[in-house]
Amino acid sequence: MSHSLQNNALGLTPIILFVLLVVGSGIVTQDFSTMPILVAFMLSAAYAFMLNRKDNSLSFSDKVSLFCKGGGDQTIILLAMIFLLAGAFYAVTIDIGARDATVNWALQYVPTNWLLPGLFIITSFIAFAMGTSMGTISAITPIGIGLADSLGVPVPLAVGIVIGGAMFGDNLSFVSDTTIAATQTQGVKLRDKFKANLLIVLPAAFVTVVILMLIEINGSGVVTPDDYDFWLITPYLIIIVCALVGMNVITVLGVGITSACIVGIS
Repeated sequence: MSHSLQNNALGLTPIILFVLLVVGSGIVTQDFSTMPILVAFMLSAAYAFMLNRKDNSLSFSDKVSLFCKGGGDQTIILLAMIFLLAGAFYAVTIDIGARDATVNWALQYVPTNWLLPGLFIITSFIAFAMGTSMGTISAITPIGIGLADSLGVPVPLAVGIVIGGAMFGDNLSFVSDTTIAATQTQGVKLRDKFKANLLIVLPAAFVTVVILMLIEINGSGVVTPDDYDFWLITPYLIIIVCALVGMNVITVLGVGITSACIVGIS
């Protein structure tokens, strides 16, 4: 990548936008803490990525590389950006109710006799979509305990199913912090790492599901899922599709956050 440095007033507009967002929102609301600095920075950075010179159009990957080099060490800055975006995606999807909608949608179609393997698969999908095993465990464990009480199975078994599913999903996730750190530092594509890991962990997951199907449960137990809106699940589906087609990880997270915001607002 080669480029010549030339004066361009348009390059100052991201800084101007950042000042307007922070100062302007403070003046309008009489509270300068209204606009979080990090949010203003992300919006300004997103705007900066959309800029281009007429004589030298750069690809998105080149822009990200320039951005990270300008911040210091390219790898460290890139990882910091990705971690921030991954955390934002996780927080936004939780706030709009995407996680709860996914659980309730899945429970509605899982037969009672398959609730234990269903719990494993549901937990795996949520961890895979959100990219966090600990966050998934803390969110789904109360649901697993409720299922255990309803179906007459040991609570430790239900909790173990949740932990196993969360670890399995997080291990394959495209937006997991450990996955991103590993692929970025080793120069490996997310899709390639997913394929390699899938061959290793899928047999174990398959055996786990088969064993859980053989466990006898109380067939008279009734599990009534809450109402849900299927549209709340779409941000998870969107980032999975974007990652599978090979999009840049920052683009994947940006699309996921944008779609979650649009779904939540609408």
